[in-house]
Amino acid sequence: MTGTTPIRVMVVDDHPMWRDAVARDLSESGFEVVATAGDGDQAVRRAKAAAPGVLVLDLNLPGKPGVQVCKEVVAADPSVRVLVLSASGEHADVLEAVKSGATGYLLKSASTEELRDAVRRTADGDPVFTPGLAGLVLGEYRRLASEPAAPAGAGGGEEQKAPRLTERETEVLRLVAKGLSYKQIAERLVISHRTVQNHVQNTLGKLQLHNRVELVRYAIERGLDDE
Repeated sequence: MTGTTPIRVMVVDDHPMWRDAVARDLSESGFEVVATAGDGDQAVRRAKAAAPGVLVLDLNLPGKPGVQVCKEVVAADPSVRVLVLSASGEHADVLEAVKSGATGYLLKSASTEELRDAVRRTADGDPVFTPGLAGLVLGEYRRLASEPAAPAGAGGGEEQKAPRLTERETEVLRLVAKGLSYKQIAERLVISHRTVQNHVQNTLGKLQLHNRVELVRYAIERGLDDE
C-alpha cells in the first residue's frame, strides 16, 4: 500500500459468501474494510455512516439496484469512488453504471490481484475497466459529445468564463481524454505519478468537476482527444 493510511473500502454484494470473500481478500491485502452490505437500501445507509474511499459495488441488488445506489452515494459524497464489480459485461450495464457515477467497472471473472490493483487505482481516481470496456466508454462519450449541444449562443458566455489551464494541465487533460492511465501519462511526459495526480486534481478544481470520468467527457466535448 502506498502511504501510511490504508484505503477505506466498502463491499456491497447480495451473495454472502462472495461478499465475505472479497472483503477478506481486500482486508488481507492491507485495505481497511469499513463496512459491507447485502442490499441496496442497506448499502446507501451504511455508506453514509462509514464514509468509504472506495465502494466496491455489485449492480444486481435486492431492494434498490446498484446504479441507484451509485447515484445516491456519489450525490451524498462526491469524494467516494465507485468500482462496480459485476458478473455482467453487457454494454448497456457498463454505460449505465458510468453515467451513474462509477469510476470503474470490473468483471467478477477478474483475479484477486486484478481486483486489488483496481481498488488501488480507483482510490487514486484512475478509471479502471476490464479490457475492452474502456474503449466502449470512450466511444459513448464521443457519441454524446457529437449530439446537438445547447441552443446557439448559450455556450458563448460559458466559453468566455472557462478557467485558464496551464500548458501542462492541458497536456495531461488531452492524454486523459485518450484513455491513458496515470502511470502511462507519467511515462509519456516523464513526470511522477503523483505529479500527474496533482495536475488532474487542480484541473478538476478549476473546472468544478467531481471525478476523472466527468473530466474525460469535458475533454472529449472540446475535441482534445483528437489533437
